[in-house]
Amino acid sequence: MQRDNKRVRLLTRRAALVAGGQMALFGALAARLYYLQVVQADRYAMLADENRINLRLLPPPRGLIVDRFGAQLASNRQNYRVVLVAEQAGDIEKTLDAVGALITIGDGDRHRVLREIRSKHSFVPVAIRENLTWDEMARIEVNAPELPGVSIEQGLTRAYPLAEMASHVVGYVAPVSEKELTGDPLLELPDFRIGKEGVEKDHDLDLRGQAGTSQIEVNAFGRVVRELSRHDGTPGKEIALTIDANLQQYVAQRCIAEQSVACVVLDAPTGEVLAMVSVPGYDPAPFSTGLSSALWHELMENEYKPLNNKTIQGVYPPGSTFKPMVALAALASGLSTADTRVTCTGVFKLGNHEYHCWRHQGHGTLDMRGGIKNSCDVYFYETAHRIGIDRIAAMATRFGFGSPLGIDIPDEKGGLIPTQAWKLARWGVAFQPGDTISCGIGQSYVSVTPLQLATMVARLVTNRAIVPRLTRAAGVMKPGEAPAAPEFAPLNVTQRDVNLVLDGMYAVVNEQGGTAYGARITDPTMAMGGKSGTSQVLQITPEERAKGLIKAKDFPWGRRDHALFVSFAPVSAPRYVCAVVVEHGGIEASGGSAVAAPICRDVLIEVQKRDPARRVPDGRLAVEQPSPHG
Repeated sequence: MQRDNKRVRLLTRRAALVAGGQMALFGALAARLYYLQVVQADRYAMLADENRINLRLLPPPRGLIVDRFGAQLASNRQNYRVVLVAEQAGDIEKTLDAVGALITIGDGDRHRVLREIRSKHSFVPVAIRENLTWDEMARIEVNAPELPGVSIEQGLTRAYPLAEMASHVVGYVAPVSEKELTGDPLLELPDFRIGKEGVEKDHDLDLRGQAGTSQIEVNAFGRVVRELSRHDGTPGKEIALTIDANLQQYVAQRCIAEQSVACVVLDAPTGEVLAMVSVPGYDPAPFSTGLSSALWHELMENEYKPLNNKTIQGVYPPGSTFKPMVALAALASGLSTADTRVTCTGVFKLGNHEYHCWRHQGHGTLDMRGGIKNSCDVYFYETAHRIGIDRIAAMATRFGFGSPLGIDIPDEKGGLIPTQAWKLARWGVAFQPGDTISCGIGQSYVSVTPLQLATMVARLVTNRAIVPRLTRAAGVMKPGEAPAAPEFAPLNVTQRDVNLVLDGMYAVVNEQGGTAYGARITDPTMAMGGKSGTSQVLQITPEERAKGLIKAKDFPWGRRDHALFVSFAPVSAPRYVCAVVVEHGGIEASGGSAVAAPICRDVLIEVQKRDPARRVPDGRLAVEQPSPHG
């Protein structure tokens, strides 16, 4: 009996312990449930919403690029694209195969999609293909339930109304490369593009705008059920250029007859670039929609270099277009005057070397005006030898040569204006008299860009340090508006000396015997002044000379001389300047006058008729202003 009582007490104690433990466990569980369901209710409700609600970035419309009158040079058009979200798709390869059965997917697109999926967040949509036709878009939509993670999106793609005629100015946009990713989610969006060249690149941040957001509800399979809210982004800023679209188009069409040309037109008092053409150009649109490897190789292998903006990246010996700088340096030094005469027999001798004039029989005795008018090499050999390279370099630098001008598109080159110190530092030898003589006619080490040549003339006709610019801070021109000229610093060159050089350039075109008399403008109210140049490229070997090959036209295009011309108009009150370089266009000694000068003449006639700095003669704007309501 006593033993049974002990056993009962032991069982009762154990039961109490078990009951207590169970109560403690249930208490802890209740406390946890209370904590989760009451204390943390808001947090877990939010997490549940996050599982069914996605927040997506919306790329903003890219800002427009327009000309001085509001004509569109870069705009946006609708684009259908098929995109893939990796985390929703499952087997990526199988999904791509399924999509490929409905629309064409190239090997390049397939490899790109797989590469982007590896480098981006799994929730970021990756474009499989863009610019779908209506039928392609419809096939994807109909089969959407069998394509997890695949959807159709509408977006905007860049359009360029002038295509290759303004490609080097406007530039292009293209997808963001891996090295350009900064962690900004906007850059990872499948349809986001950034500027890669031209104004698109230089003003990229302004053109991008601010991203918007879209809040969407998805089901358990990750498919979109509905859009809950939407906040559209802020469109990018509109960029107004100084370019006149009609004039740009005219200049491009005028230059296209030659294989490779650079042409710049400036409004001299303001420094505004009215036209900037590099021929051949390229169509910017494929860079945005997807450039094929075949087209890329075609552009890269073209001997005329269509991807190069020759107006700011082409560097050429200026030839005789550089002679006004030598003349001004000589006048400023006091070692030459307007009446200083030189007798040209066709040859200038220095020691045992002979330097020939382009006119083999010589020009006779000339003063400085005659030297410019006839572009006499011997006159400028003698002048350069008298004043030295450093005086020439100082004047050339004052007129914008030797360093980039700071135009607001990227990759501008500065060319080279040599000095004694430069050659000693670069080559470890002193500048030789023969070097100076060659530089005196724009050869040897001297190299310039077409934009610098145009700027030189703008500074000549204004006697101010004009700086060219491509964008208008004030936006599109308003009816009746005349652009204000910035307060450019004076060049501090004696106006009498400048007038002498301009008078010589007038004689080049408008007096019989001038090297460009055949390209003159016959209307005296539009008459132009100018300076021709032919810069040497061709080096004839003794073997070639022995075979009778002595003329540039006997050689391939790439070995011919360059033809150049710089000009201003009207001569009575110079306002517009034009510089033209025809690559390898100098098939004769008069290449600049015969090939480049007629382009300048036609362009300056057109720009004066149009008068984009003010109004066209009949009172209409050259390009009609768009209605504010579209």
